[in-house]
Parts: sequence; structure tokens; C-alpha cells
Amino acid sequence: MPCGGIFDSAAKQSELNKTEKLISEPDFWNQPEKSQKVMQDRKRLEEAIGHDSSIASLTSDLDTLFELAHEGEKVQPDIERALKSFESVLTELEDAMLLSGENDARDAIVTIHPGAGGTESQDWAEMLLRMYLRWAERHEMKVNVTDRLEGEGAGIKSATFEVNGANAFGLLQSEIGVHRLVRISPFDSAARRHTSFASVFVYPQIDDEIKIDIKLDDLRIDTFRSGGAGGQHVNMTDSAVRITHFPTGIVVQCQNERSQHKNRDTAMKQLRSRLYEFELEKKREESRKTEASKLEINFGSQIRSYVLAPYRMIKDHRTKLAIGDVDRVLEGDIDPMVHAWLVWRKTGKTVGDDNGDLPE
Repeated sequence: MPCGGIFDSAAKQSELNKTEKLISEPDFWNQPEKSQKVMQDRKRLEEAIGHDSSIASLTSDLDTLFELAHEGEKVQPDIERALKSFESVLTELEDAMLLSGENDARDAIVTIHPGAGGTESQDWAEMLLRMYLRWAERHEMKVNVTDRLEGEGAGIKSATFEVNGANAFGLLQSEIGVHRLVRISPFDSAARRHTSFASVFVYPQIDDEIKIDIKLDDLRIDTFRSGGAGGQHVNMTDSAVRITHFPTGIVVQCQNERSQHKNRDTAMKQLRSRLYEFELEKKREESRKTEASKLEINFGSQIRSYVLAPYRMIKDHRTKLAIGDVDRVLEGDIDPMVHAWLVWRKTGKTVGDDNGDLPE
């Protein structure tokens, strides 16, 4: 059967043509947020059409290879390579189908906070930050670090960054929760094993089409000097902005821009996203109480453990997926864990318990 009949490539091409027509209009770039959304839609459609084309090509190649094998040709290595490529494309397609949540297609705002433990946890928080930045780079997503508070001696006390790209929020939702690291501490002269924790929160970026009522009387807006790198101007003027929302207790801040006005705009955008997620969370709270398999976000209830000693393994406690190549994951290849989480979220299916348990 032609792949176009399965994946309806003609309909996608028609939608892409409409998108291209919008982009060609003279005033297209006059509305930056709207134009950004259209550009993201174009990328999504191009990727979908590319997947359809890849499936058709790989199917044709496999048909040919199986015919050659039937005729006695030694093509097993070629078949194995083609099947591996086929599996990779199918996994990407499955992820696209699983990303059906209301906000899955949106950009993401990510915050990282170390747990108790001082330098150890602060260093672990910075390792997680690096992992996510590398992941975004792998997926050609744009990242904007809006706030970074350096730790004392090493690591970070907190970090907030925006990730702009197709399904950024839907994919990064898998990272919400507490992450545990077990390793021989590089800060311990006795070379003892330490356990560190850091929490990750992810919010969808909310555009102007969604109205969030924010009363100025409910806000306190403070300005202060940036504490991080950024040049003489940033460090010697009160350009950094912190906004406190009294009714919810939500606090956001931005200090990466030279302009106080720009920092305020970015902080307000983050506040709108946080308030939107806050309201959604209230609606989900009742149903979450009945979902015993989902962990609360608090230290001691980790979603994932990263063990570097006495052996090397990463295990997601929700999906039961275990990966031995720790370095690859910390370099940003978290896709297998994201995929397993998407399947678990949709079906409740886990990889299995046969990978073994990690030590407490």
C-alpha cells in the first residue's frame, strides 16, 4: 500500500502550501509571535512529510533487500541497518502521535533548583542544566537562559531557561520532578559516595491568545543589580527584575538583558505561563489524588536516579527504563527516556522490572 494512503501526505502538503503562502505575505513579520507560530507549524509539517517520505523509501529498500535475500544474496547486514533506520523513524512518528496534550506543541519554560546538600546538589543542578541545553541543541531548538544564580564554590542555586521548538513542552514534561544523583563526590577529600537531589519544573509558554488576568495591585516589582556574568552595564545598573504575585506566592525574575524594560517583559511572560499552569494544576489536583503511580514532587520521591558509583546506570522509576550509557544521557541524549515516558503517560505501560533496582 502506498505510504501516502496511510499517512495522508497529500493533505499535509496542502497544509504546508497554505503555510508557505502566509509566509510570503508582505506583512507576515509584523506580528512576531504569530509569525513564530506559523514557522513552527511549517517545521512540523516539513518533518511529517519527511517522515512519510522516509517510510516509503525504507519500505521500498526492504522489499528489494528481502527479494535479494530470497535469491540467495548475502544482504543481512544491509537488512539490519534498514530495519534500525525504520525503527528510528517509527519511534519519531509514535512520539508525534503521543504528543496530543492541550499544550504539548508549545514552547517550554524550565526551572532547576538544587536540593539540600550545598555544593553537591548545586553542582548536580548545573549538570542537569547542561544536559538539557545539550538536548535542545541536538534537536535544533532555540534556548534563552533568562535567569541563572551561581552557587557558592560550584554549580548553581537556580536556573530558568526558555526552550523554543516543536513540541518542546510536550517532550520536556517527562523531566518534571526530582532527579537523584549517586556518585563519588569530587568535593570530598575522603572520596566518599554522596547522594544529591535537584528538582526540575516545566511550564508551557503562553502566548497572547490565552488571556490571563493579572492585576497590578497583586504584584510587587523589584529591581536589582544582576549577580551573574553579563558585562559592566548589566552588573552596575538595576536592570534585573523580580516580580512577586501575592495571591499565589509565585516569584519570577529575569536578569539576562541589559534593558530593565526587556527583563520586565520576559518576567511578565513567565508569570503568565506560571499562573496558567497554576490554574491547570488546581483542576488536575483532584484526579491526581487517585493516581497512586504518580509521585509527588518532593525530595525523597525521585522520578529518576543517575548512579555513577559503585556502578553506572540511569533508571527512570516511572517507566522502569534503565540505561547503562550514563555519559551519553548526560551529554543530552534523553530521547529514549522521553519516549518511554510518553508511552507510559498514554498507556500506563512500563519497560519492565527486569533491569534491576538501584541502591538507596
